[in-house]
Amino acid sequence: MPRYGDFTHELKWGAVNVVLWVIAAVLAVAFLASGVMKVVQPKEKLIASGMGWAASFSSGAVKAIGALEILAAIGLILPAVTGIAPVLVPLAAVGLVLVMIGAIVVHARRGETPMAGANVVLLILAAIVAWGRFGPYAF
Repeated sequence: MPRYGDFTHELKWGAVNVVLWVIAAVLAVAFLASGVMKVVQPKEKLIASGMGWAASFSSGAVKAIGALEILAAIGLILPAVTGIAPVLVPLAAVGLVLVMIGAIVVHARRGETPMAGANVVLLILAAIVAWGRFGPYAF
């Protein structure tokens, strides 16, 4: 018969696990959409749609950033769902942290404070997933 302490631990683990899944899913959807947009649309269309930062990068670099975002989105979900190499989940989250650091620097240099703020939020969410999946709530 499980002790009360064991049951409480299981409830806490289950709740944090659900939160980590939700955060990972939100990040995956956001970065999949963002990445596909960068890969599919020409650089000029991205600039015209409000992504002025793209003017500072080559078309290939913008597409590479998009490809990294797509891979990270897939890496946040697929390894955990399939059970194949689930260590890729926190690694994908760390990759997004690094991409967001770069994005914050670019937006800050361009004086795009609201965009940098959004990148900080995404960085924090990705860091939470990395912490949880590398640490106490690993698969």
